[in-house]
Amino acid sequence: MFSRILVSALFAGFLAGLIAALLQLVFVQPVLLHAELYESGALNHFGDDAAANGAGGAAAAIPGVDLERDGLSVLFTALTYTGFAFLLVAAMALAEDRGFRITVRQGLVWGVAGFVAFQLAPALGAPPELPGSAAAEIGPRQIWWFGTVGATAAGLALVAFARSWALRGVAALLLLAPHLIGAPHPDEFFGPAPPELASLFAARSLGTGLAAWSLLGLLAAYFWLREGKRTEGMARVV
Repeated sequence: MFSRILVSALFAGFLAGLIAALLQLVFVQPVLLHAELYESGALNHFGDDAAANGAGGAAAAIPGVDLERDGLSVLFTALTYTGFAFLLVAAMALAEDRGFRITVRQGLVWGVAGFVAFQLAPALGAPPELPGSAAAEIGPRQIWWFGTVGATAAGLALVAFARSWALRGVAALLLLAPHLIGAPHPDEFFGPAPPELASLFAARSLGTGLAAWSLLGLLAAYFWLREGKRTEGMARVV
């Protein structure tokens, strides 16, 4: 069982991570680099030179390909999604052990559920932030983030597998609780980057996250089933 989880998670996570890294380099990183120019003062959205710092000037100022930076970004993204894959495959193993059948098509649902738990639900209270944006202290934000992820994952699991309405009621409470409590926020909002850039960054971060998690779910289910068939074949031979 452990080797099946290990192989499935490594293959699914690494492949999904590479695709996620590519999507981030194409769609998210240009917005991030653009925002860093405002943070450093190279561009000034609110000053007299705002008109001169339009899309054309900003595009010319944004750095091009940096092999070291981009390579590290790809590596860390692949490692991150490999970690997510271990959680996802372990959950699939637990569900299968409880008698639930796993299919590749269902893997897509599992992936979307992972996206909701790890990205969408936390983003409802604390959306992805650009460099230089106002934010609450990191400690309370991390506590709220972990609590939101845990409560959302548990709530989704109860929605999917609970057999009583009482447990489904608990699921609803778990899904709502982090947002009723509310994420920590600063007393006032400020930042050098245009708000339009912040909204674009949040939208693209969530969009690429949805695509990557969907792919991760499909790959995790595929490799989980493939490794299961391979293990059964080896057992018959022995």
